[in-house]
Amino acid sequence: MSGPQRRPVVVLYERIADAIHDGTYPPGSTLPSEPRLATELGVSRPALREALLLLQEDGLLTVRRGVGRTVNDRPLRRGFEQLQPLEEQLSPGAPLRVRALRRAVEEPTDFTTQHLLAPARAELRFWESLLYGDAAAALSQEWAASDDVLERAHPAFAHALHEAGRADRTSMLAVLAAASRGVPLTAYSGVTATVLGRRRGSQLERAADTPAVLVTQVVRAGDVPILAAKHMLPTGAPALPVLQSN
Repeated sequence: MSGPQRRPVVVLYERIADAIHDGTYPPGSTLPSEPRLATELGVSRPALREALLLLQEDGLLTVRRGVGRTVNDRPLRRGFEQLQPLEEQLSPGAPLRVRALRRAVEEPTDFTTQHLLAPARAELRFWESLLYGDAAAALSQEWAASDDVLERAHPAFAHALHEAGRADRTSMLAVLAAASRGVPLTAYSGVTATVLGRRRGSQLERAADTPAVLVTQVVRAGDVPILAAKHMLPTGAPALPVLQSN
């Protein structure tokens, strides 16, 4: 049985976005008129117009009176909007509140061995937190690399996590970002569709079969992975931005 079909507008959006990023429509250029572009792409004008509006909203295009739609000089790239704690990402300007569910030290799991390159018997800090506004919005699980790895990456990291270890109102990424002090942090994230399951459903006060998005994230300082995380966002959670500026 074939999988779910993507909406034609989404496919069209991606075709035009890819054409912008590969230089077919370079920064500063003007797109062909709607009738001509619809003919070139072999699509209907209503579908094209909807895709173009989404591209404008996402910052890839600008409408200039008397000129038409032009490609922005610094077109945005798809991905997370920026590397920042999830509580800020989901609620810009008014971060979600963070409540600690568990703070512990654990041995590596398959997940942390893969993403943090943690050796057997390493001691990894583990924080599980509930993010909420008016209601529970996300469940976050974060693992930090062992102290010796953190200290090699940046001496402030291990100390900051130790000091914040009993805090119940902050995420691990928020602590590391505040302690980075000019050390550039980068991240890779993956997004998959799933359901909450019994345990996570109970924590988020939702039914076990509630659809959800699972975001996995690995944060690096230079080439050193310092944090691995899983974030579970159920149906009804605040929207997760999916654009990233250069």
